[in-house]
Amino acid sequence: MKNTWIVTLALAASGLLPVSGAAAAEPKPKVQLTVVGNLGITTQYKDIEAPFWKETIPRATNGAVTATVRPWNEMGLTGQEVFRLLRLGTYDVGATVMSFLAGDAPIHEGTDLPGLTSSIEELRKVTEAFRPVLEAHYAKDQQVKILGLTSYQGQVLYCRNELKGLADLKGRKIRVGGASQADFVGFFGATGIPMPFAEVQQALATGVLDCAITGTLGGYKAKWYEATKYLYTLPISWASSIQGMNVNAWNKLSAAEQAILMQEVRKFEKAIDEQNVREDLLGIQCNTGGPCSEGPPAKMTLVPMSKEDLELKREVLLKVVLPKWVQRCGNACAKSWNETVGKVLNLQAPLK
Repeated sequence: MKNTWIVTLALAASGLLPVSGAAAAEPKPKVQLTVVGNLGITTQYKDIEAPFWKETIPRATNGAVTATVRPWNEMGLTGQEVFRLLRLGTYDVGATVMSFLAGDAPIHEGTDLPGLTSSIEELRKVTEAFRPVLEAHYAKDQQVKILGLTSYQGQVLYCRNELKGLADLKGRKIRVGGASQADFVGFFGATGIPMPFAEVQQALATGVLDCAITGTLGGYKAKWYEATKYLYTLPISWASSIQGMNVNAWNKLSAAEQAILMQEVRKFEKAIDEQNVREDLLGIQCNTGGPCSEGPPAKMTLVPMSKEDLELKREVLLKVVLPKWVQRCGNACAKSWNETVGKVLNLQAPLK
């Protein structure tokens, strides 16, 4: 009951709950959607996601569909609750990082296991291959219609103390985004600690954490450089994200509106991919002396990725990350993965 009350207050404060009185009596658009966006400190949200709902969709539908949007981090949420509340119909559309959902359903990690892909372009091929598997999962169990599948820049290590490579992670406490990242750092003798994004900066500053994993530009925007000194640029994964719509809200749209929405979502996905390619390097520059178009450059020490660690990352995927994910997700999940992602990468997950 307490959590429901908190969410209700957050929604009311964000303007995502219906109003009453004179405002309610004003003419309303045919369909008005309440949208919970992904992490709001990012340029992705500010430059692409918010304008998509506020401007692109109303324009594409000639005003038949409009939306209010607010990122989950500005609503007192951690990102993990977004799809639970979406299934309940608390709002119409929600977006979050897929690894946040892996505790409820390990299938969410299938496109972005640490070490699986080496570029945004390769990640997109994997995502498209696995999309039907995710869509079937949601159609059957979750009362959610999948809209978009996106990601962020390379997820890299921000550390307080010097490191020269992955072997130096031994004994460190590291913020991870999900179970598979914990498996990855655990191979090197580190302890993976799941922690909400908003709490990481303080945990780094006080020494509760030794390192943390997030995007190259996302960490800069969150000012992680104030508590860390070393940036290791090896991309562990890409923070694949998911955008879904409550099926009851989806069914309120006409067939034509549904088609327009999905058409625009595909453009939205492409725009985010292109931005991530641009901003992957920008994030590194902003953290390590510039040039930086997003603010004053930080002065972290750049630790370039080594060829040895690139090979080691692949080894950890095959020996630890992929087998442990299969244990969590199950044989049926792994078989679907082998028939889709596995064919793209010429790789097979070991069945139990």
